[in-house]
Amino acid sequence: MFTPAKKIPFKLDLHGDVRTDDYYWMNERDTEPVLDFLKAENQRTKEALQPVAHLQKKLYAEMRARIKEDDSSVPQKVDGYFYYTRYQTGQEYPVHCRRKETMEAKEEIILDENILAKGHEYLEVAAVEISPDQRFLAYAVDVVGRRIYEIHFRDLTTGKTLPDVVENSTPSLAWAKDNKTLFFVRQDLETLRAHQLLRFELGSGAAPELVYEEKDTTYNIGVSGTKTHNYIFMDIQKRDSSEWRVLDAATPKAEFKTFLPREMMHEYAIDDGGDRFYVLTNWQAKNFRIMEAAPTARAKSEWKEVVAHDPAILREQLEVYRDYLVVSELTGGLGQIRVRERGAGTERLVNFEDPAYEVSLHGLDDYNSKDLRFAYESFVQPAAVYDEDLASGKRTLRKEREVPGYDRTKYESKRIWAKGTDGTPVPVSLVYRKGLKLDGKNPLLLYGYGSYGLSNSVSFFSGAFSLIDRGFVYAQPHIRGGSEMGRDWYENGRLKNKMNTFTDFIASAEKLIADGYTSAQHLHIMGGSAGGLLVGAVMNMRPDLFKSVSAGVPFVDVLTTMLDESIPLTTGEYNEWGDPRKKEDYEYMKRYSPYDNVTKRDYPHLFVTTGYHDSQVQYWEPAKWVAKLRDYKTDQNLLLMYTEFEAGHSGASGRFEALKLLAKEFSFILMVEGIKD
Repeated sequence: MFTPAKKIPFKLDLHGDVRTDDYYWMNERDTEPVLDFLKAENQRTKEALQPVAHLQKKLYAEMRARIKEDDSSVPQKVDGYFYYTRYQTGQEYPVHCRRKETMEAKEEIILDENILAKGHEYLEVAAVEISPDQRFLAYAVDVVGRRIYEIHFRDLTTGKTLPDVVENSTPSLAWAKDNKTLFFVRQDLETLRAHQLLRFELGSGAAPELVYEEKDTTYNIGVSGTKTHNYIFMDIQKRDSSEWRVLDAATPKAEFKTFLPREMMHEYAIDDGGDRFYVLTNWQAKNFRIMEAAPTARAKSEWKEVVAHDPAILREQLEVYRDYLVVSELTGGLGQIRVRERGAGTERLVNFEDPAYEVSLHGLDDYNSKDLRFAYESFVQPAAVYDEDLASGKRTLRKEREVPGYDRTKYESKRIWAKGTDGTPVPVSLVYRKGLKLDGKNPLLLYGYGSYGLSNSVSFFSGAFSLIDRGFVYAQPHIRGGSEMGRDWYENGRLKNKMNTFTDFIASAEKLIADGYTSAQHLHIMGGSAGGLLVGAVMNMRPDLFKSVSAGVPFVDVLTTMLDESIPLTTGEYNEWGDPRKKEDYEYMKRYSPYDNVTKRDYPHLFVTTGYHDSQVQYWEPAKWVAKLRDYKTDQNLLLMYTEFEAGHSGASGRFEALKLLAKEFSFILMVEGIKD
C-alpha cells in the first residue's frame, strides 16, 4: 500500500478568486518529503509495469536495432576543412571530426563527447563553434540537464584543452575576427532568462566583460556570427517584438549599433549579404516578406522589398549566399523552398509531391557555396540529405538515413481533414501498415503539440514502428497554435484563442473515430511540455474520448506558474498564454489549466513523466497534478508517474539511453491496450 501525498492547504487569492493548493509544498526542491513522494511514485510505476517488464526490454531492443550504430553525418566544407560527426558502435555520443581539403586526408578528432561524458549520468554539448581561422574550438556543455552551460576551449593545432573556462553560459556563442574574442550570452541563474551579453578574450586571464544587459524581463537575447565572418549580431527577442544590433567583427571592442529599434508587433531578423543586409520581417506582412537594406540603414523607409508578402505562404527561414537567397516556406500545411538569384531576381521553387512530409534547410556555412542543402523525410521516408545546385537545380542525394530492418513498402501514409468547432479544416497526418481495415478496432496513438507557432512536423519516427507493427495507427493533428497553415494558424491558437488548440485536437480525434481508424476504446494520446498541457486539458474536457493519456514533462499548473516570476521562462511567456495578473487573462487561463480543472470523475489511464532538473517545466507541476488526480479520480484506471532524477526537460541524454523511457511509455500503452508482447 502507498500512502497518499500529504495535504497542506495553501491559499492563492487573486482577482477575488481563492484557489486552495493542497500540494504547493512540493516546490521545496531537495527536501525529504518531496524526494520520498517522487521515489514512491517511481516504485509504484515499476510495480504496475512489472507484467510488461519483458515487453519494455523487447521494445528497447527493437528501437535500438533500428539505429545504425556506426553512422556519420554528411561532411560540410568550411574554409578548407571538411567537418562532420560520427558515431561508433556501442557509444552514446557523437565524435566531432574534420579533414583538411579532402575527405581522403587524415582524420582529426576535434571533440569526443563520449570522453566528456565519463563520470556523468547526463551530458549535453549544445554548441560547437570554430574560430574563423579554424584554430580554436569553443563548446558549451551541461552535465546536469538544467541548461546552464560551461564553455571550454581546445587548440585544434595541438589537440589540447585550454585552461580557460567560462561558467554560467547559454549555448549562444560567436567568435570575432581576431580569433581570440568570444561573445556569449549569460542567463539569470534563478529565472534562466538570457539577459546579458559578455565578451571573453581567450588566453588573457581576464574575466568576461559585460557588453549589454537587457533590463526588460520579457525579452531574451542571443548572439551569432555571419557566414561572411564580417559581423556579430545580437538579437533581442520576445514573442511579437524583436531588435537586432550589429558589430563589425573586426572591431570586437567597439559598441553594437541598433539596426532597428524594437517595436511592439514587429518581428524581424537580419542576415549579411556582403554589400547589403537582408531582412525577414512581418512589417505590413503577417506571413513575413523579405527586404534589403544597407548595413547603415536605421529606418524601415530605407528598406526595399525583395520577396513580397503572400497571405498563402509563411516565410519561415532565410539563408543568404553570395549569389542566392534561399527561403524556407510553408503553404497549405506543407514545406517548400524558394531559391532566388540575387542579381537577376529570378526564382524557382523546390517542392514535393508526398501527401505529408517535412523539408528543412541544412544551412551551409560557406557564404560562397554553389549548393543548397536540405533534408527531406516523412512518416515512411527516413531522413535524406540532398545537395542541389543553386543555378541548375540538379539534385544529388548525399545520404539517406539507414534504418536496419525497415521496409517502407509495408507502410502507408496519408493526410485527412477534420473540422474544428468553428468549421475550420484541420489537417491530420497518419501512418499505418498497408491493408488496414477501417472497422474502428485499430489502436491509435495521437500525438499533439500546438503551441509557440511550432509546427508538428511529419518526420520519420522510427520508434513508432514498434506500435505500428503491433497494429497501431500513428497520427499527428496539425492543430491551431502551430504554424502549419500560416501565421493566422498560430494567432488563432494562443492567448484568448487557446481553446482552439484543444477543440481542434478533440475534433481530430472524433474524425479519426468517425472514419473508422479507431474508437474511444482504442484511442491513446500523447504530448510533451506544452503538448502535455494539451493532453491534460483535453483529458479534463473529454475524459470519455480516450483510453490512455501519456504526458511528458507537462505544463499543467498554468496559473500558479505564470504568476511566479522567479520561475524560469515565466515573464517571457506572457505573450503566449496571457498575463494572469490581468483579471481577463486569469479567468481565460483558468478555463483550461489542467491542474485547476481536476474534478471528481472517471479519467483515462494516465502515465506522467518528468525530469527532476527540468528548467522548462519544474518537476513539481506534474507531481502536484498526479497527487491531486489520485485524490479526486473515481475510477480504477492506472495513474502512474516516473521521474528521471538525472535529466532535465529533454529527458536522458545519449542516443540509446533516451530510448529506455520511450520503451517504458510504449509498454504502458500496449499493456492498457491488452497487448503484452
